[in-house]
Amino acid sequence: MADIKGLEKFAPKDFPGHIASTVFVAGCNFRCPFCQNPDLIVRPETLASIPMDFFLAYLDGRKGWLEGVCVSGGEPLLDPGLEELLSVIKERDLLVKLDTNGSFPDRLEQLIEGELVDYVAMDVKAPLERYVEVTRAKVDPAAIERSVRLIRTAGVTYVFRTTVVPGLVAEEDIAKISRWLDGAAVFQIQQFSPRNTLDPDFAKLKPFEPAEIRRMADVAKDYFLDVRVEGI
Repeated sequence: MADIKGLEKFAPKDFPGHIASTVFVAGCNFRCPFCQNPDLIVRPETLASIPMDFFLAYLDGRKGWLEGVCVSGGEPLLDPGLEELLSVIKERDLLVKLDTNGSFPDRLEQLIEGELVDYVAMDVKAPLERYVEVTRAKVDPAAIERSVRLIRTAGVTYVFRTTVVPGLVAEEDIAKISRWLDGAAVFQIQQFSPRNTLDPDFAKLKPFEPAEIRRMADVAKDYFLDVRVEGI
């Protein structure tokens, strides 16, 4: 079973349109300097694991109220017990939303084909040619592109999300990402938060002004059916 390191019992923003909880799974293959879950990424052993019997009792105790569970991270697709976790959630007639960075398309495809995922949120970190720079990790561009194609054609609800970070991911990157993902259903621009960043230097950055974020959304709106803004 997956190693759950956190549980947000009421997560109204994580699963749009549904009453949902979010669970956090440890580990990630990326090292994005603006990540807000540094302990989960690089020091998961310092975090207590949530016993599975507690989690299942939690789900069963909210039968008839809870509609879905968002599985986030880290990168959940790294956990070998993820399928089992999603299965026990689906057995309770709950919807599953999966957050992913898109670097494991084969595993993602298996989960979708197994009808274990209803909604996918893929974090598009940057234009493809800047992935290594932004994620500070080895990246297979073909894997990222395959995940994008899979998500767009799999028949599940989805959103592509990009966090904008001053000096790292800005308006010109949003323009390139928009052209890359042209025609996708939903794109979400997320405001950077300087709290608890993986790289302490990023905690010193001042986030973009709301007007700047809205201008980025205007740049993207011609390429997507729906452009959303989060965090302003």
